[in-house]
Amino acid sequence: MGCTYPTIQWYQNGGLIFTDKASQEKAKTFKDLIQQVHEPGICGQCGGCVSFCFAGDLTAIEMGPEGKPHYKDEENCLKCGICFLICPQISILDEEIKEEYNWKLPIGNYQRITTAISTKKEVLENCSDGGVVTSILLALLERNLIDGAIVSQKTGPFGRKPIIATTYEEILSAAGSRFIGTSQVEELGNYTTYSPAMRELGNIRNLDLLRIAVVGTPCQIHTIRKMQNLGVTPAHVVKYTIGLFCMENFSFNRSEKEYIEHRLGFKMEDIKKINIREDFIVTLKSNDVIYIPLKEIDKLARPACFACTDYTNDFADISMGGIGSPEGYTTTIIRTEEGKMMYNEAKRNNYIQEISKSHKNYSLVSDRLDKLTYFAIKKRERGLFTLEKLKKGELEHLKQMKHDEEIVT
Repeated sequence: MGCTYPTIQWYQNGGLIFTDKASQEKAKTFKDLIQQVHEPGICGQCGGCVSFCFAGDLTAIEMGPEGKPHYKDEENCLKCGICFLICPQISILDEEIKEEYNWKLPIGNYQRITTAISTKKEVLENCSDGGVVTSILLALLERNLIDGAIVSQKTGPFGRKPIIATTYEEILSAAGSRFIGTSQVEELGNYTTYSPAMRELGNIRNLDLLRIAVVGTPCQIHTIRKMQNLGVTPAHVVKYTIGLFCMENFSFNRSEKEYIEHRLGFKMEDIKKINIREDFIVTLKSNDVIYIPLKEIDKLARPACFACTDYTNDFADISMGGIGSPEGYTTTIIRTEEGKMMYNEAKRNNYIQEISKSHKNYSLVSDRLDKLTYFAIKKRERGLFTLEKLKKGELEHLKQMKHDEEIVT
């Protein structure tokens, strides 16, 4: 299904040219993206715009030190409008994407919902939930169905970086918490649970990788689907998408770090791993587990997350998270034929197994769909509420909303 954006046409290498001067004047550019997305604070920093620009050798924009895209060299900008179109906060292509993936409320289209766990000891020792994401990637790689995967490697309990994993060891390194210090994090003094996977997609052009799996948040998968809809690089190498359930990600500076340490009574260096399910779950090095209601740390969430309406990653091939399954297991929503193939390949080759009816907590999966629906509706209503307030001009920036504590949770 092609783009119906009326002011542009394709040329040979997957970019765009304008049909006439009038069309050029109407086309939206990165400046419009700044005005409509960045300035109100709803940029999710997915990196899709930069990924396209970099892969096309334009390098007009780049990710800044704080994770937000900005002009690197405005003179290189072709004003093609692609960065505007593929932004997940811009709705121009949304109806086409929804039709293509048979989207419907409340959790998108799907074939089957399961609860599963990895069979690999080394995965279970490091993973959050049941390790199904990692195990599926390992199955795809070892069965030669992908050349690599873009995954999020943890650099600490509140630090992540995207990597292109092409080996068993690299994929395994992205499972669970890791404590790899980076000078960039230390210099900026910022902590985040978000990993901008789309930035790494732009680097694929330098490698001999033509079949890539991407693990991402809803905004990241959404921008990939838009790029695929338009037929632009580098999305052509993305063969499979694995979506993560996502209510919100967290990002905070040193003063906010001190607040959470004081408020919740532990030091960041004492954290062994974190997980987000119905609560924000912190496991300390002492193996003590602390359950924190999400509402209690909402003020630490990235502002843009409150303008997102997708919890279950509705446009992924397969979506996963802990909600609706017993602790230590993964809830999996199989959506597309590609998602079905990934799941079945991992299951058939004994990388994962489904929860058995004899499991002591098997009864907990009976309300799986109800829980998914609850969180999906909750996030959708919150996102629509936020966007409506912005549209009406009732606030200038999402940070204002957070400070005023007007967020619907």
